[in-house]
Amino acid sequence: MKNRLFSLILLLTLVFYAIAGYHFLTGWHPIVMMLIAILIGVVINLVVYIVFNFLGKGIRSIPLKSITAILSGIVVFIILKYFGFGWPTILYSGIATVGILLCIAIYRFQLKRTFSSNVFLIIMLITSGYILFILADNGTDPYDKEVPLAFSENENFLPSSLPLENPAAVGTYTVKAFTYGSGTDEQRAEFSTGVTYTTNSVDGTWLIPDWKDKKKKWRERYWGFGAENFPLNGRVYMPEGDGPFPLTLIVHGNHSMIDYSDDGYGYLGELLASRGIITVSVDENFLNGHWSGDFMGKEMPARAWLLLKHLEQWRNWNTEDDHELAHKVDMDNIMLVGHSRGGEAVSIAAAYNPLPHFPDQAKQKFDFNFNIKSVIALAPTDYRYDRKIILKNINFLSIQGSYDSDEVSFWGMRPYRRLQYTDTINQFKTGVYIHHANHGQFNSTWGNSDFGAPAKWLLNLNPLLKEEQQQEAAKVFISAFAEATLKDNHENRSIFKNVSVAKQWLPVEHYLTSFESSNFHTIANFEEDLDITTAKNNTRISTSNLALWKEQYLPTRDKGSQENNAVILGWDYENTISSSDKAIYEMMLSADDSIPFSPNSSLQFTLGSGNHEWLDINLTEAQKEAKKDKEEREVPQLDFTIQLTDAAGQISTLKISEIKGITKPLKTRFTKFAFLDKQMIGADWEVQLQTYHFPIETFTTINSEFNIDAISSIKFIFDQTNYGVVVLDEIGVAGDD
Repeated sequence: MKNRLFSLILLLTLVFYAIAGYHFLTGWHPIVMMLIAILIGVVINLVVYIVFNFLGKGIRSIPLKSITAILSGIVVFIILKYFGFGWPTILYSGIATVGILLCIAIYRFQLKRTFSSNVFLIIMLITSGYILFILADNGTDPYDKEVPLAFSENENFLPSSLPLENPAAVGTYTVKAFTYGSGTDEQRAEFSTGVTYTTNSVDGTWLIPDWKDKKKKWRERYWGFGAENFPLNGRVYMPEGDGPFPLTLIVHGNHSMIDYSDDGYGYLGELLASRGIITVSVDENFLNGHWSGDFMGKEMPARAWLLLKHLEQWRNWNTEDDHELAHKVDMDNIMLVGHSRGGEAVSIAAAYNPLPHFPDQAKQKFDFNFNIKSVIALAPTDYRYDRKIILKNINFLSIQGSYDSDEVSFWGMRPYRRLQYTDTINQFKTGVYIHHANHGQFNSTWGNSDFGAPAKWLLNLNPLLKEEQQQEAAKVFISAFAEATLKDNHENRSIFKNVSVAKQWLPVEHYLTSFESSNFHTIANFEEDLDITTAKNNTRISTSNLALWKEQYLPTRDKGSQENNAVILGWDYENTISSSDKAIYEMMLSADDSIPFSPNSSLQFTLGSGNHEWLDINLTEAQKEAKKDKEEREVPQLDFTIQLTDAAGQISTLKISEIKGITKPLKTRFTKFAFLDKQMIGADWEVQLQTYHFPIETFTTINSEFNIDAISSIKFIFDQTNYGVVVLDEIGVAGDD
């Protein structure tokens, strides 16, 4: 071969191909696989060599200065991508290529105006204009017609038997706003010369060992303090009056540290304070991300510990008789609220609170022991801290938006499910999933884009709730939770059990709520073993005519784990010989499980829509081929029947829709390009469950001879639609709240 260099490189590459082929296990002899790999290597080498030779001959006719201009542009774009232009590589490369081609088209047009140069320029201008239009546009909602409007008039909801007032209405207290701090903040007057009360700084060096190198240098140069003297800075919204008032701390999450986050919860502070709850928005901006580096979750203990140090400061003020804030605080009623990483930090703080030592460094002693009654996690993380937090005996609320581009799954339901109740105090946990809510709009300074520019130009903002709508929804749920847990206004719990009771105060949107009280008795949660015919306490399970029946963990949209097992049930009468026999899932209760039913109790379970395409698992190859020629089956509006049977054989039935409708899958399009969603986010939806409560007295009203003291069976009868899939979990008995 004339080209000796090519021969040497060919030999080198064939050695690597031979090694790969020899160890590629297919069942064939390794020598055979090695020879096949060598042959493939020869073909690829020759094809590439011929292509580059052809291109090389063409390049000879292009002036050197043009080639160097193009190559320099390519290299510069590659360097920019490496240093952080936040677009996916495929999109970035495509748009950069279009930009370079546009420059070439302009250059050719200026050099010589021929028909081809004119056409080339027009094509590139149209292409570039279209790209700019897409980037400037707010996008569209491709799924707005798939799910019926929430709170429609034809939905059947049981009315609330309790008189409710709008929890988001401004209360009767006049609100006084002020700040406190250590006075060492060189960037913000409100935390230096503008503080009403001065606080001592705290040494957090042992909590955040990653405070070093350029992170330390540039942060300390900006703020004027380091980890050895973290400030205790807070914005206070104070109800005027004698008190004592419950105390709430709100802490932000990770954001640019120079785009301050603590002022973004004033809408909550003003509301809660007007209703008699001292609210403090805590400043932890100095722990946030910066061009010099992000602590990537290693700062989570510091975020949590600082909250407890703020509570310690308030306890000190409260007990100092000569202080203006003395006896203003009801330290027996404390609530922590956190957003994003702050949403994980509040759970960590609640877990640290009773401990005698810092679990990551036992030499550091704790002595907090505050009466933290409630925790709220807004769009939280649950993976930044390297310990799995299990809360005990505390009220818990988590809120998540379906269009959260930062935390794309409802991570707050993981600590919800891990939370344990071991005492006799009446408490509860709840979760709220708000369709079309995003991450940033829970903070009034973060805006409607969960990414910063230039990545924000890729986001599909059109489907989002307006900021005031999202915050109004947050106010309803957070204030209702505060009223229920800090003031024992138990009627507010009904909002979380069936959100339709608050529909006159909420934006028209889909809200999926989960709810479980501390007196909940579990019959089945599908976590105990691999036997799908058994549940807890010897309850037995049987089925008939189901097209799909399995227990599995529920994945997140990005194929992670929701840390929750559930049972998946499907029926399909369109692809069976006989549709007269309906599919049934039956639980035959043990003696232990029939005891908790009483006139004031409820049958409770969580339920969500599955994907009816999961039923295709039952199709033969011939049926799958035939299906390709048919129209896709529409997503069914699911409904089915609950049937209770007592020991004497008396039955009472109720349709799901008589209590609350089953929401269709809430699909999302986070970006303006479907392929980017799959790459950056994952699937267009994930299973989200909501809780259903069926008052036992309703079943006795339907059949007066039905004996609630001897319930022996619970049947789920799928008799309302020809096909469908549901996800069922956490079946049990809820006592009287």
